[in-house]
Amino acid sequence: MEWFSTLSLALGTAWTSGINLYATVSVLGLLQRLGGVKLPGGLDVLDNWWIIGIAGGLYIIEFFADKVPYVDSVWDVVHTFIRVPAGAVVAYAAVSDMDPSIVIPATLIGGGFAFASHGTKAAARMGANLSPEPVSNTVLSLTEDVIAIGGVLLAVFAPIVIAVVLVVFSIAFFWFFPKILRAIKKLWRGVRAFFRGESLSDVVRKGG
Repeated sequence: MEWFSTLSLALGTAWTSGINLYATVSVLGLLQRLGGVKLPGGLDVLDNWWIIGIAGGLYIIEFFADKVPYVDSVWDVVHTFIRVPAGAVVAYAAVSDMDPSIVIPATLIGGGFAFASHGTKAAARMGANLSPEPVSNTVLSLTEDVIAIGGVLLAVFAPIVIAVVLVVFSIAFFWFFPKILRAIKKLWRGVRAFFRGESLSDVVRKGG
């Protein structure tokens, strides 16, 4: 069942990369560096202190940026071009020693999971930014951190559990996909308006 454990780890960490890439990389690196875990494939390079340090520093920046209304949404837009491809790379690295017939689909599916989790996160943040109080942003941010870090731990130590989580998430994602897609489109319109000098909150509230 080693193939199943590796595949679950690949897809599970790709999924958490879409939620919080820097937490995912930091935890994976620390688990191998200090926790005695042997990561599969090319993921073993993550135990380099430079990689852990850079990922940890970026995680700290994101930790604070994620709790500021509208700053978090701008951050999510920028990270659309980072989390999604990085999720695919993480999946590829994990299964890189396996047969190419597994590597290619796993990489594509890993990128899909990263996109789905990132899109869900962005949609949830958009809903929080429409609320009249900022507390929900902080609660969401902390919840996402717990899910990302907990998801990495499950991917490493409980492959069956993370596989079940991914199946449940996939069903929920496709069920709510139309709403998520509308929220992402609204987010893009709002951010474009923001960079034109308009109020992002006004644009989001009136639908762009």
